[in-house]
Amino acid sequence: TAMPHRMKLLLLALLLLLATELAAGAEDARSPDAEADVSDDDDPADDKAGVDAAAPPAKPVFTPPKVPAGAYYAQFFTAPSNLAEQLVLSKSKKEGVDSDLSKYDGFWSVEVPESSAIDADFALVLKSKAKHHAVSAKLAKPFAFDQPGKQFVMQYEVKFQNGMDCGGAYVKLLTDGPGMDLKEFNDKTPYTIMFGPDKCGMDHKLHFILRHKNPKSGKIEEKHAKKPKADLDSYFNDKRTHLYTLVLNSDNSFEVYVDRSLVNSGSLLEDMQPPVNPPKEIDDPNDKKPADWDEREKIPDPKAVKPDDWDETQPEFIEDAEAVMPQGWLVDEPLTVPDPKAEKPKDWDEDMDGSWEPAQVDNPKCKEAPGCGPWTRPKVKNPKYKGKWSAPMIDNRPTRASGSRG
Repeated sequence: TAMPHRMKLLLLALLLLLATELAAGAEDARSPDAEADVSDDDDPADDKAGVDAAAPPAKPVFTPPKVPAGAYYAQFFTAPSNLAEQLVLSKSKKEGVDSDLSKYDGFWSVEVPESSAIDADFALVLKSKAKHHAVSAKLAKPFAFDQPGKQFVMQYEVKFQNGMDCGGAYVKLLTDGPGMDLKEFNDKTPYTIMFGPDKCGMDHKLHFILRHKNPKSGKIEEKHAKKPKADLDSYFNDKRTHLYTLVLNSDNSFEVYVDRSLVNSGSLLEDMQPPVNPPKEIDDPNDKKPADWDEREKIPDPKAVKPDDWDETQPEFIEDAEAVMPQGWLVDEPLTVPDPKAEKPKDWDEDMDGSWEPAQVDNPKCKEAPGCGPWTRPKVKNPKYKGKWSAPMIDNRPTRASGSRG
């Protein structure tokens, strides 16, 4: 089964579900390794001393990129702008959530991010804490995946300038269809591709999800790319800008890059979970295990007989007959003796407390001797020991542990 004959993408939608720590620009905290320059006016000591330090080097100025001919969509900002003229802000609500939390009413702003190394490098910044944010825009034209030799490339930059605790910054490409109202775009809006970073707690993800329509059943299923082996944690916590790129090739292969480094790749047909192409053979759902099915691979040899000289009464260990008590062993000396320094307490009442006895201490005579008390021979392995006899195991033939009758 190949990819759908004609799967169009009409809309580019950015869906961001953000926790408190995600609200970029909502806090004044700066990274310890912030790239922003500091002027002389920031140092009161220099002001008092009248030091005229050298001015910091000027930042490079953002230059609008040249959009390739035939691009389906490109968005960048060179100055503060009216978002409503460029993007569609969602007015929808998230289902199954309290009314105060369900609205997509997070505030967006076009401004220069914190610690920007480039002057006038404006970006789309989320300003609201613990709010749902969603914007969308139309592509120049639908993208058809049935074009021979056509490569699909989607990439965008994300900067979690205040770090990330729980939330996502992923893009959804919505499927071409009638009756689409972008103002009602939410997490339930049908999409064709979902791609981008997502994190909650210690669970870090770089989503690539494909919604595929089964050509036989007509059912739409989500196909998830395997989790990248790369360490994703730094992308969420280093407060730097990262470029996320998804490439889909006409041979049904895919590639995922972060900062132009390959972090994931595979086949759209075989390496997604579950795979687009089902396996050639599956278990028969109507088959049942026969009542006489024997799953044992090995069985006791029914022809085996216990040898006549097999003695099951012999113990596993016996006393070492060759052992000799070490010279100097103090047989008559106990291991412990009453403490000669112990004294009966003055308030000891034998009528109430019973007969007083000094505490026991290690016998000092035993410290120099090889041992004290009764001596016994150590145990050794009994050469005559065989244990309880059991028949040897043989192959259970014909074995039917994991197969069918025929």
